[in-house]
Amino acid sequence: MTTTDVVTQRAIDVLKANDRGGYTIPTDGLYPYQWNWDSAISALGIAEFDLERAWQEIETLMSGQWASGMVPQILFHNPATGYFPGPETWRCDGPVPSSGISQPPVAVTAARLIWEKNPAQGRDRLNALVPKLRAWIDWYMAWRLDDQGAIFTVHPWESGRDNAPDWDKAMARIDTSGVESYTRQDTKHVNSAHRPTQKDYDLYVWLLQIGRSAQWDDAEIARINPFRVSDPLMTFITLRAVRDFLHISNELGHDTTSLNQYIETLEQGVQTLWNPDISAFDSRDTSSGEFSGSISCGSYLCWYAGVDHPGMRAQLQNALAVSKYPIASYNLNGEAFDPHRYWRGPTWPCMNLLIGLGLAERNVPEEPELRARIRELLATQGFSEYFNPIDGDPAGGKSFSWTAATWLYWARHDT
Repeated sequence: MTTTDVVTQRAIDVLKANDRGGYTIPTDGLYPYQWNWDSAISALGIAEFDLERAWQEIETLMSGQWASGMVPQILFHNPATGYFPGPETWRCDGPVPSSGISQPPVAVTAARLIWEKNPAQGRDRLNALVPKLRAWIDWYMAWRLDDQGAIFTVHPWESGRDNAPDWDKAMARIDTSGVESYTRQDTKHVNSAHRPTQKDYDLYVWLLQIGRSAQWDDAEIARINPFRVSDPLMTFITLRAVRDFLHISNELGHDTTSLNQYIETLEQGVQTLWNPDISAFDSRDTSSGEFSGSISCGSYLCWYAGVDHPGMRAQLQNALAVSKYPIASYNLNGEAFDPHRYWRGPTWPCMNLLIGLGLAERNVPEEPELRARIRELLATQGFSEYFNPIDGDPAGGKSFSWTAATWLYWARHDT
């Protein structure tokens, strides 16, 4: 067997070990439930060796959709220990015990990509999913669209980038003195120096309490929640999702009403996230209008959304020049850079997968180089949650599903 074959088998083994019968957990212990965008990316990897099981992954995720159209961040299908906050803290009333917030709609794009591997076989599966995917897109446009056309988040966990520097300014203005007593579980599984701080967690739990006090009603949350940050990652992934859903609807003969308008709105919203002071797409506080000043991995998802920008081409070239294992979650020259702490500097292979897909589709010449670097990283360091972008040191959870999926779907292929 070649080295590629060996690493590929290890990746398959990770996904099979994390399979819980219809859904895949990110990793044992640290994340013992089904996470929304983790699951979508895992499905892409699973599709490389079991197409039927990949469809099941998306279907199980959509089984937790609320009547509002929202698809939760976490689905607590079965009891598990060692995780906080669990369903008893969220107190949600969906079809499956869940959290009360969503996550970036990668699953819409995953459904298209999985379907395109065998359109005839997947046609009925995708047709059944179309109404649910449409309802989720409509929910985003109804409840997470700011007045300039960008997508905002009401909780750092909803963005998927929990402790990113993008949220620091907005968080600093929020009084969390009323946060309830709680016990973290994450630091029992991994090094606390690699995780969000206690101050960060207080903010997360405080925002959870606010949502719970509103009984997770979207209109009430919009009225009382003090955290609203428009995010390039959320906006780019939603724009890509709408483009893919429009394609699906055209191909399968479904209603396309409003979809072109959604795309036009989001394309305009994207431009409001360009921060000329840092020459990059940046997060913006919807209350103050202030940019975060953060060049993040989310900034590079423009190509994934079908948006090219010469300024981001320059940023991409710089990212490849300054670290051995780009693209990092946060700019290495940024004031808040930390090569080990979660979304404040480490390289996440799953994000490079999405960035790389966009680069390949837009024929950006740096894509093969980016893929080769991530290929080397995973082949030599394994499938950890994230890595030091400078020396490749693994950090976070081990045997991570979406890292294994990144190898299978993208990184293993020769450049």
